[in-house]
Amino acid sequence: MNSLEQKKDAFVRMLTIMDELRAQCPWDKKQTLESLRHLTIEEMYELGDAILDKNMVGIKKELGDVLLHIIFYSKIGSETGDFDIADVINSECDKLVSRHPHIYGDVKVNNEQDVKENWEKIKLKEKDSITSDGFRSVLNGVPLSLPAVVKSWRIQEKARAAGFDWEKPEEVWGKVEEEIGELHYEVKNNSPKEKIEDEFGDVLFALINYARFINVNPEDALERTNKKFIRRFQYLEKESQKDGKKLENMSLTEMDVYWNRAKAEERK
Repeated sequence: MNSLEQKKDAFVRMLTIMDELRAQCPWDKKQTLESLRHLTIEEMYELGDAILDKNMVGIKKELGDVLLHIIFYSKIGSETGDFDIADVINSECDKLVSRHPHIYGDVKVNNEQDVKENWEKIKLKEKDSITSDGFRSVLNGVPLSLPAVVKSWRIQEKARAAGFDWEKPEEVWGKVEEEIGELHYEVKNNSPKEKIEDEFGDVLFALINYARFINVNPEDALERTNKKFIRRFQYLEKESQKDGKKLENMSLTEMDVYWNRAKAEERK
């Protein structure tokens, strides 16, 4: 692995390239914090894909892209006089030290859960946790623009840190079954769409809650299932086409033959 000096040199090289691009490249000159935002989100999703695929080469590449964006934002911040890369890094270092009193202070912890609960308590004391009307909320640190599944997960984690949570997985599973029953009742009785949607949301929220208790990240789990479905469906498309068949003319029973074959191939 690279030495500390080599890491410093690589970081300085990237900062220098960013300065040069911002000064000379027509595209880079035009970029703003707002114009980069959607690109940054895209890069984060690409990193997430590489992580799920356990693609180490891809992870390295996507981490580089994310780092570029951090440096790009910091460069723009330095031009407006608001912050530069040193401010960004030092601010994060200060936060890490503050939120790890069991390392940099005299707080004692017994396990990972203690660390997470301390982290949330410390965050609650920070300015970011104060709402516009001056109220301090445990949930303030959850970004509004997060995807719904991730947002539910984070809301529940923060509520847990405040002591608002179930005690046992079986209690949560009971809630899942209760919510499924309520959804089924509304569907069976032809309730208004809004009511059915509410109950469906409750089922998802309860399932995400249960996922926490069995140490499953629901976003990762769902994305793995998405990828699995795509893989098997594309197998079905390709193999049936080889046999001269068209999906629109096939019965579900015929499709199941290819689907089960795809599953068997995966097991191999």
